[in-house]
Amino acid sequence: MIAASAIRLEVNVQVPLVRIKLINPPLNVIDLQMARELHQALTEIESQSNISVIVLEGDARAFSAGVDIKAHLPEQIHEMLIGFHAVIRAIVASRKVTIAAVRGACFGGGAELAAVCDMVYTAYDATWGFPEIKLGCYPPVAVVALPTLVGQKRATELILTGRQITGDEAVAIGLGTRSARAEELEKVIQETLTELGQLSPVALTHAKKAFYAWDAIHFDKGLARAEKIYLDELVSTTDAREGIIAFLDKRPPKWTGK
Repeated sequence: MIAASAIRLEVNVQVPLVRIKLINPPLNVIDLQMARELHQALTEIESQSNISVIVLEGDARAFSAGVDIKAHLPEQIHEMLIGFHAVIRAIVASRKVTIAAVRGACFGGGAELAAVCDMVYTAYDATWGFPEIKLGCYPPVAVVALPTLVGQKRATELILTGRQITGDEAVAIGLGTRSARAEELEKVIQETLTELGQLSPVALTHAKKAFYAWDAIHFDKGLARAEKIYLDELVSTTDAREGIIAFLDKRPPKWTGK
């Protein structure tokens, strides 16, 4: 496995499973280094036929509070967005069963990362949200994936208001698979891992390929369009820069509508 500092890989060949732990205290923010390491790890795991399950997790305080805010500035956003979306595309296209274990904060890019996994197990009191609109931008992955996952109206509310929800609500609307008390979450995940460990890896691979054949094609086209609007149109606006600068300066933004 790769040598990494922003993530940690734990292999269990009996399941067979790889756990990818996000490590960027205090809130596991996804910066360029983590995005690169995640993509490299996912690429390497994909080539290993003895691995059939990937579990993504953070820690008790946060799954991930999202993509690094500083990387949203115009001079950095292109590299950050393309790098992060490479991770998302790798998960969506993966032949492995992907599972997100969510505890604590799960915002923005972190919530997108969890949402595109096949199964999502969340602590009932975890906090989910897509707050990008409050920074003068929007979450490209969520605008494409969320309507399919939770329905158009719910997706619109979450993205256009930035409203936060609990893990219980995430499950109720279809964003999560199952919720549990934080201290019981691992037990719930282990039950699923045990079930998956008894199944044929090749059957799981083909089932995933068939299940996502239509959605994956349209997801990639939708994400490419969302990227283009973000990078070619939104980033050059005054409000987009103001939202990020105001957040970094810890002050309310002054919107101009330009």
